[in-house]
Formats: sequence, structure tokens, C-alpha cells
Amino acid sequence: MEQEPSQIQTLWAPWRAEYFNAPRNPDFLREAGQTADDPAHLVVLRRRYCFLMLNRYPYTAGHLMAVPYQKAGNLEALSEGEQLELWGLAIVAQKLLRKTVAAQGFNVGLNLGACAGAGFSDHLHLHIVPRREGDHNFMPVLAGAQVLSEGLEELYRRMVAALAELDLAGAPKGP
Repeated sequence: MEQEPSQIQTLWAPWRAEYFNAPRNPDFLREAGQTADDPAHLVVLRRRYCFLMLNRYPYTAGHLMAVPYQKAGNLEALSEGEQLELWGLAIVAQKLLRKTVAAQGFNVGLNLGACAGAGFSDHLHLHIVPRREGDHNFMPVLAGAQVLSEGLEELYRRMVAALAELDLAGAPKGP
């Protein structure tokens, strides 16, 4: 019995073309950490040692990154305070994503080193990727991808508003 080839669904994600065609800025995380213009850099929340920002080129709506202000390629280069705050922001991000994008689960992780998939291996960042029922693996773009129906700027505004509503914004801000 001959099997039919599996069908691949067409994905429409024009913002991904921006990512592949844009010049690579290896300091975009440092710039986001130092900016006074949080909305332009999609910085959702600042704490003393780390900040939380939307991924500009997400595969799923609400993909956040927790980033230390210190440029470091590995966890042991961070102070204990930086390490704790990085993971604390992962918890804040989960609360925020449950509220704003109805996340039901999460993939949380780091890509440390170029061979591990780090696009910018000298400035680590923790990915917090919201998941929903029906996603079957880490790359929803490959299996039943969702359409991102909301622009980043609108999602950013909703997240900032939700921070106050959830009382998550009250910690010290960074440098």
C-alpha cells in the first residue's frame, strides 16, 4: 500500500523576511539594555540586572527574552544576583504570557554557544516561548503553526498594561 506524501501547510510570516534580510546587529541586546526608548526596542520590563523584551522575529505570539545587561556568553560569567534575576524574569514572563496571550505551557531555555544555536553567542538571553494545546514540538512553525494575528506594537502595549494589572512592574529598574 502506497502512502500519500504529507502535506506542508503554507506559512505566511512576512516579518521573518525582515530577519533574514536585515543586516545583523550583534549589539542589539546591549542597545536594548541601554536605550531610553523601551517601546522602540520592545523592552517590556526592566529590573536591576536584567530586562525582559519581546522577540522581534517570533515564531509564536508573545515570544519573550530575559536578557542580562552584562554582555556574557555563559551563565558562570553572571553574578549570583544576575542569575537569580534572569530566572525570576522567566517566572514574570510566564505570568504575563498567561494573561496576554492565553499561554497554556512554555518552553524556557538558553542557546549557549554557536554550536547550540545561539545567534549571538557572546550575549546570552533566556527564551520564554508560550505554547498552546495543539503545539506538538518546540518548532510550531513546522507542525500546525499558528498565525500571528497581532502586531508586535499592539502586543507590546497589552503586555505593558498587564504588568501593572498583575502588579509585576514594581521592582527596581536597570542602569
